Amino acid sequence: MQERSLGSTGLRVSALGLGTLTWGRDTDADDAATLLRDFVDGGGTLVDTSATYGDGAAEELLGELLGPVVGRDEVLLCTKAGVRRTGDGGVVDASRRALLDGLDGSLTRLGTDHVDLWLVQAPDPGTPLEETASALRYALDSGRTRYVGLSNHAGWQTARVASLLEPAPRLAAVEVEYSLLERGVEREVLPAAQALGVGVLAWSP
Repeated sequence: MQERSLGSTGLRVSALGLGTLTWGRDTDADDAATLLRDFVDGGGTLVDTSATYGDGAAEELLGELLGPVVGRDEVLLCTKAGVRRTGDGGVVDASRRALLDGLDGSLTRLGTDHVDLWLVQAPDPGTPLEETASALRYALDSGRTRYVGLSNHAGWQTARVASLLEPAPRLAAVEVEYSLLERGVEREVLPAAQALGVGVLAWSP
């Protein structure tokens, strides 16, 4: 499988990523182990998960497979924070507290001391982008993640966070829905990412 540089960073990821949205819910441990082993055997490296997938069950299952099925050093772990569960469903919360608490929970479930790429899962109109960016920087400085990015953010939000992180570290990626049917990101997100040197990860491609 081909590898590609993630934007203007030195991080190289497989051209295809393995998503874990259904793990621990519709995908059981045996099927997940087969998927992960076959993916790595085929040259895949990027495994995408989130604290919200199965209310954390996807991360727990993935964590159980790291070691017995594939080595931690064989994969690049991408996870997300910024959406917390409540009795009524999910609430977007990209505050510094929620993001860092979410990341610590993800690390515990994954059984690792760091992830390779950490994303803010959704824009939070109630939290200033300056605060969200400060959480990204702290996660990097503390070694909890190697690279940071955004998920489902608009082009202007991507540009703003990128500028808040300057001169370093660089915003590595933006993850967006992008397919033959969903092409709205071509209007502003993709041009912004290209101009900023930010990598694009497509979900539901």
